Amino acid sequence: MSQRLVRRPATHQLDVGSPLLGRLYAGRGIRHLDEIDCSLQRLLSPGTMLGLAPAGELLAACVSGQQRILVVGDFDADGATSATLMVLGLRAMGALQVDYLVPNRFEYGYGLTPEIVLLAAGIDTPAQALGDACPHLIITVDNGISSLEGIALAKSLGIKVLVTDHHLPGDVLPAADVIVNPNQPGCQFASKSLAGCGVAFYLLTAVRQALRALNWFDPTIRAAPNLADYLDLVALGTIADVVVLDQNNRILVSEGIRRIRAGRCRPGITALLEQAGTDPRRLVSRDLAFGVGPRLNAAGRLEDMSLGIECLLAPTIEDARARAGHLDELNKARRLIENEMKAQAQLNLKLQHNLTAGGHRTGVCLFNDDWHQGVIGIVASRIKDQLHRPVFAFAQTTDNEMKGSGRSIAGLHIRDALAVIDARNPGLILKFGGHAMAAGLTIKASEFETFARLFDEQASASLSQADLERVLVSDGAPGVPVDLPMVREMLEAMPWGQGFPEPLFDGDFEILDQRIVGQRHLKMKLLSGNQTFDAIAFNQDRLVEGRNKHMAYRLDINEYRGRQTVQLIVEAVDVFL
Repeated sequence: MSQRLVRRPATHQLDVGSPLLGRLYAGRGIRHLDEIDCSLQRLLSPGTMLGLAPAGELLAACVSGQQRILVVGDFDADGATSATLMVLGLRAMGALQVDYLVPNRFEYGYGLTPEIVLLAAGIDTPAQALGDACPHLIITVDNGISSLEGIALAKSLGIKVLVTDHHLPGDVLPAADVIVNPNQPGCQFASKSLAGCGVAFYLLTAVRQALRALNWFDPTIRAAPNLADYLDLVALGTIADVVVLDQNNRILVSEGIRRIRAGRCRPGITALLEQAGTDPRRLVSRDLAFGVGPRLNAAGRLEDMSLGIECLLAPTIEDARARAGHLDELNKARRLIENEMKAQAQLNLKLQHNLTAGGHRTGVCLFNDDWHQGVIGIVASRIKDQLHRPVFAFAQTTDNEMKGSGRSIAGLHIRDALAVIDARNPGLILKFGGHAMAAGLTIKASEFETFARLFDEQASASLSQADLERVLVSDGAPGVPVDLPMVREMLEAMPWGQGFPEPLFDGDFEILDQRIVGQRHLKMKLLSGNQTFDAIAFNQDRLVEGRNKHMAYRLDINEYRGRQTVQLIVEAVDVFL
C-alpha cells in the first residue's frame, strides 16, 4: 500500500555538536539546550503535585508504626513495575509488613473492585470480622481513580486507601484518604504524562522526606535509600506504557537506561534482557518497548501478573532467569494466540467491508466468540495500524458481558469518546477508562451492535478524511554517512518514544533480494548509491512487486555471532511525497 510522506520542517538548527542530532531535536520542537538535559537536577519539583505531601505523611506513619500495607497493582507492565517499585522502596525504608496484590483480570477485572477489597481483607462478606492479616492501608498503583465502589467498601471496613494513578478521572473522584494523580482536577504538576510508575516514584520521594522529618533514618541502623537506584523500573514501565516522553519522562527514562547500561539494575530486568537477546551495555528505549515489555505483559495477558512482579522482585540472577524463562514461554504462546486472532479479525474485516459497500467504518469494532480477553488489546493495535482507524476488539467474558480494548489515532481521544457515548446512552457502557490513545470498557453482550454503531458515529464526527489518511512524518535523508558509529550515536543520544518519535528517514532503494522469514516478516537486501544494506519489514508477509522503491525506514544495529552491522527497519516500502 502506498503511503503519503511529509518531512519535518527545518525551522532552525540546534547546535549540539552533531548536525544530524541538532536537526532531529529541532524537528521535535526542541529550541534550547536545557530541553535535552536529562540530568536528575532537571526533574520537576514534587511540590506542585496535588496530594503528594499528605500521601507521603500517611505512608510514613504506616511505615514508622509498622502497620500492614498492601499495594494493589494493575496487570500490565506499568502496573508491575509500579508495584515492584513500591514494595522494594518501602521495604528499603524499613517497612516490615508490605505486600502486593494484583487482580487476576479474568476473575476480578480492573482496579480496586469490591471483590478485591474483600480478598485483601481476608473475608467473604463485609459483615465478617476483619482478621489480623487485614491491611491498615491499601495503596493503589497505576489504578484506583475510577474504583469508587471498591474504595467506598474499604473505607467502610476501616481500611485507609491511598490512590496513586495517572489515568484520567471521571466526573466523581473516589473517597480515598489521599489521591495522587497529576491528571486529577486542581493538580498543578506540569507533566500530565507520568506513567503509573512515575507517580509511584514521586510518592516514594515524599515518603522518604516525611520519614526524615520523623528522624526515622540512622546511617548505622537504617540508611535512607537512594531512590535513583530504582529508575531502571521507572524507565521500563514508562516506555512499556507508551506515555508521551515529555522532558520529565525523558529524564526518568534516560537515567534508568544509563543505570541498566552500567549493570546497576534488577536481576529480573537483566534476565528479561537475556531472553530478548539484548546486551544491556547497548540498551536503547526500543529494547524495553519490544524486548522486555511484551515478555512482562505476557504474564498479565495469559496468566497472572504476579509472575512478572516476582521476576522483577527476584533477589538473585539465578532466580530471575528461571522466572524470565517462564515469561518468555508465555510470550511465545501469546504470539501464537495473537496470530490466530489477527487472522480471524481479517475475516471479520472482510465481512464488514462487504456489508458497508466497499468501505470500512470510521470507528471499527471487532468481536469473535473464541477471542482471548488478554490479547484483544494487541489485536486492536494491529488492526488500527493496518486501517489507520480507531479500533475496539471485544472478547466474551460471561454469558451476559463482553470486554473491549481500544486503540486510537490522532484526532480521536478514545476515552473521551467513550465518555460522550456513556453520557448520551446511560446504561449502555457498564464501566470504562483509559487514555487518549487506549481505553477499555465492559458492555452487555446484547449491546455489541448498538455500541459498534455509536462508536462509529462518534469517530465519524471527530475525524476528518485528512485524519484518516495514513501519513508518515520523515526526517528526510540522514545527510551523513550511515555507519555503525553514526547509528549508535543516534540511538543512544536520547530516549525516543511516544511524543518524541524515533528518527524516521526516507530514500530511494533498489531491491537486490527479498524473502519471507518467520512466516510474517520481509527480509531484504537493498542498494542505495554504492552502499548495500540489510533490511527487514516487520509484519509484512508478501514480497514486493517491482525493483525500485522509495522507502521510509528507521536505523538499527543487528548483531549476529558477535558481528554488528547496520540494519534498516522498513516502515513503508512504497511512499510518496
